[in-house]
Amino acid sequence: MALPAPFCRRAALPPPPAGRPRRLALTLDGLTAESKPTREERKGPATTAPQQAIDGFLRATGLTLDQLEKRADKKGETYFAVIEKPGRRAEEIIAEVLESTIRNFPWPKSMRWGAGSLRWVRPLHSILCILSDEEGHRVVPVTVDHITSGNTTAGHRFLAPGRFGVHNFDDYAAKLKRAHVILDSAEREDAIWQTAQNLAFAAGMELVEDRALLTEVAGLVEWPVPLMGRIPEAFLGLPPEVLQTSMREHQKFFSTRNPKTGRIEGFVTVANTETADHGETILKGNLKVLTARLSDARFFWENDLRVAKAGMGEWEEGLKAVTFHNKLGSQADRIVRIAALAHDIAPMVGADPDQAERAAKLAKLDLRSAMVGEFPELQGLMGMYYAKAAGEPEAVANAARDHYSPLGPTDDVPTDPVSVAVALADKIDTLTGFWAIDELPTGSKDPFALRRAALGVIRLVLGNGVRFRFENSLYGAFDASIIAAAKSGNLGWRQILRSNMNGVESESEMLSKFVVFNNGKMIWMKGTETKVREAWARGTLVKVSAPGAFEMVKDYEGEEAVPAVDVITYNLLSSSHPPPKLSQKAEGPRHEVIDACLAMPNNDDLTLLVNRARALNATLATEDGANLVQGFKRANNILTQAEQKDGVEYSFGADPKFAETDEERALFTALDQAEASIAPAMAAEDFTAAMQAMAALRAPIDALFTAVQINTDNQIVRRNRLNLLHRIRAICLLVADLTKLEG
Repeated sequence: MALPAPFCRRAALPPPPAGRPRRLALTLDGLTAESKPTREERKGPATTAPQQAIDGFLRATGLTLDQLEKRADKKGETYFAVIEKPGRRAEEIIAEVLESTIRNFPWPKSMRWGAGSLRWVRPLHSILCILSDEEGHRVVPVTVDHITSGNTTAGHRFLAPGRFGVHNFDDYAAKLKRAHVILDSAEREDAIWQTAQNLAFAAGMELVEDRALLTEVAGLVEWPVPLMGRIPEAFLGLPPEVLQTSMREHQKFFSTRNPKTGRIEGFVTVANTETADHGETILKGNLKVLTARLSDARFFWENDLRVAKAGMGEWEEGLKAVTFHNKLGSQADRIVRIAALAHDIAPMVGADPDQAERAAKLAKLDLRSAMVGEFPELQGLMGMYYAKAAGEPEAVANAARDHYSPLGPTDDVPTDPVSVAVALADKIDTLTGFWAIDELPTGSKDPFALRRAALGVIRLVLGNGVRFRFENSLYGAFDASIIAAAKSGNLGWRQILRSNMNGVESESEMLSKFVVFNNGKMIWMKGTETKVREAWARGTLVKVSAPGAFEMVKDYEGEEAVPAVDVITYNLLSSSHPPPKLSQKAEGPRHEVIDACLAMPNNDDLTLLVNRARALNATLATEDGANLVQGFKRANNILTQAEQKDGVEYSFGADPKFAETDEERALFTALDQAEASIAPAMAAEDFTAAMQAMAALRAPIDALFTAVQINTDNQIVRRNRLNLLHRIRAICLLVADLTKLEG
């Protein structure tokens, strides 16, 4: 079967994009001569059922009443329909499926032409549909509007005009190649790349790799003929990225680079035909258009340099009119927040605070430049060039280029301290800003790329071995976002309420004392449960001084409060999920492992948190680790039930002298050894050693539960054993909160 216009042979190649030239081909192997006959039985209503039910069953089966069978069952006599369908010839099925596929193919854009009713991506000229078997080949008759299938096709419009017949797919592909059409897109890509490399090498240059452009160009030509030209000298002073982007976006040219200077000095265009003058006329036409395009780029560059050398104040003022988000203010407002945050983060990553703040103030000014307006993909990179032109230090200029990174899992992570500080500030402001206005990712929807920002923070921290606590930075950024949102006047009642604010005399004071919220739940500072309940009841949220003292109510009643840093750090991790990718690896610790580590001290130190999570994840992958969790949960459950029943806490007094069995005494010894190993290992942040010491408790704990009854009638022994279970729980909880893990 063959249609004019991308190439896909069975499942060997992915479905092609719509850019393939002039033909769409599909080949199927292994079809049977006809489909198998089918026999289907359907149980219907009882013979005593209302006539309406029986009529409905007849319509569903397409049978008449006399064609139904009556069969006895437990409730009486029931109608059964036996539907037999004979096999159908392959030609009939192919014609039916192909016509339906052509008529109903879901093109993103389609058109109608002539007098027909068919809508397609482009005018359909012919259908080639051939069925081949051991008896030979034959045309499968398919008619779509005015087009009837046949066994002929056409080659290249100019190099091989006219139609020719084919017998099967291999014959089709071979004759097309003789008619100057390379059917396979992968083969076209190879032909383009090899010829272009040879042309560049012969000219003493090297071809700049661009796989996305290669795929696109291969979809625009049937008979690729690469041609090489030189960029006029007047434009060689433009940044190489500008030359490459302009040629790629406007004319689909590949760039060639002088290996000695690193400058982009030439291009390779791909024609779709051969000419008598070997492409000279084509190159002249392309060069004429290229000159016009690069003249525009040079104008943008020179005009932008003028603004940059004047200090970029014009762009800074212009960003005040550019809205970042209607609830978070303008781009200029955002730059102020990022600059303050970068200044605070800088000492933690080894950067100069003043340089980091200066870099943050300049990093996004190129958004107002003419060049970035023409080529948005150059944002950041052009900022680097303009900062250098303005006389800024190298570290400040590089931060403008690098602060967007990493954009994806394969993108390089910035390592210069100033760039790291600004990149972290940029991403943290994004995360806290959209958390503050309750714009969180939902399922597969993430319109503000928060998962990408969270992954970027994680990769920046881990990739640079950064060690600092996120708490103050996150809260400062969170508060700044809340204030920006409040000033915009676009916050709902859940975020900012002004009633009953005793002692608040001004809006600025009100904002400085207000609570922030996460996902509709309250976060407050040093507020008692009673105060929070009262505040919720009267619709007032209160925030009381003291940095780092945030807490969060997880429900309306305030029955469960946890440090808000857990919430924000968890959001940071879960925003990068599913699954939580804590490193460059494709998979990371599952959520319950992160929960178990978040419950531990210093959980806003991301590097420490991830190292702990990785060690716990590795421990749980071992037999001892997995079984230890079972033993821990059993000990914890027995202990919890006993404490609830007795109304006391069994947390002190486990004594080996009351041990009655060898298993108890062995566990006392094992706990002493584990405690002696775990404490220094945790102090040294050697989580692997601590986890291994904890996992070593598996065998003595299992032995205890196998040989010993905890709730014995002897109350002294029972109390001693419950206190022993408390030691198990306490020692394990030194490493991670195993209560968060599933059994």
